Amino acid sequence: MDDEDCERRRMECLDEMSNLEKQFTDLKDQLYKERLSQVDAKLQEVIAGKAPEYLEPLAALQENMQIRTKVAGIYRELCLESVKNKYECEIQASRQHCESEKLLLYDTVQSELEEKIRRLEEDRHSIDITSELWNDELQSRKKRKDPFSPDKKKPVVFSLTFSRPYIVYMLQDLDILEDWTTIRKAMATLGPHRVKPEPPVKLEKHLHSARSEEGRLYYDGEWYGRGQTIYIDKKDECPTSAIITTINHDEVWFKRPDGSKSKLYISQLQKGKYSIKHNHN
Repeated sequence: MDDEDCERRRMECLDEMSNLEKQFTDLKDQLYKERLSQVDAKLQEVIAGKAPEYLEPLAALQENMQIRTKVAGIYRELCLESVKNKYECEIQASRQHCESEKLLLYDTVQSELEEKIRRLEEDRHSIDITSELWNDELQSRKKRKDPFSPDKKKPVVFSLTFSRPYIVYMLQDLDILEDWTTIRKAMATLGPHRVKPEPPVKLEKHLHSARSEEGRLYYDGEWYGRGQTIYIDKKDECPTSAIITTINHDEVWFKRPDGSKSKLYISQLQKGKYSIKHNHN
């Protein structure tokens, strides 16, 4: 092929390519317009509430809303019933508490009054020399006085006279009797409990020197410590061997050969009831 044929062939190919590109562009524009029209139509259906893609999810949402609304209503009724029951329980509990407190208060007041009455009866029976005066005073208080009567009982004058000066107490008979009863009761209460003077304590003389210092025992010039083997001697008994386990402020613990543990007070060593010595074997 010569140059003219090649140029001609090239121009034909370029024309075909431009035609294809134009056709592709036209098809693309046509497809875009069709899709746009479809979308617009679907949007109009959705706005009108007729599109199936919108109606099916909407129906599911409405059904879910109805179920949740029903559950919320049932839950509301249960909560209201629970609050009502709790309110009634609180009222019942407060009433029961009030009744129990009233009964307890009644029993307490009744017991206190009975105790006061019993004490008054005991005091009344315990006073012999003034019982008549007590009864007369009680009867005189119960009687009604005539407001127009010129006679008025003068208060009883109870005086305690000393050399100088002296004090005069103007008291009613019942007040004097109450004071006298209180004094009698106090004397009766304190009478059996009077403290007797204790005889002088005799100081015991220590026959031996024994003391505890820093976990060690000092006895008659010798020191003893934990783990040492000693002989324990008691009057009228055979000496026994033991191992010191603990030394406290006022006692010494030791272990016997049979495994039993005992303690020995330092005061017993001081008084000579027991004596110890080292076992050098």
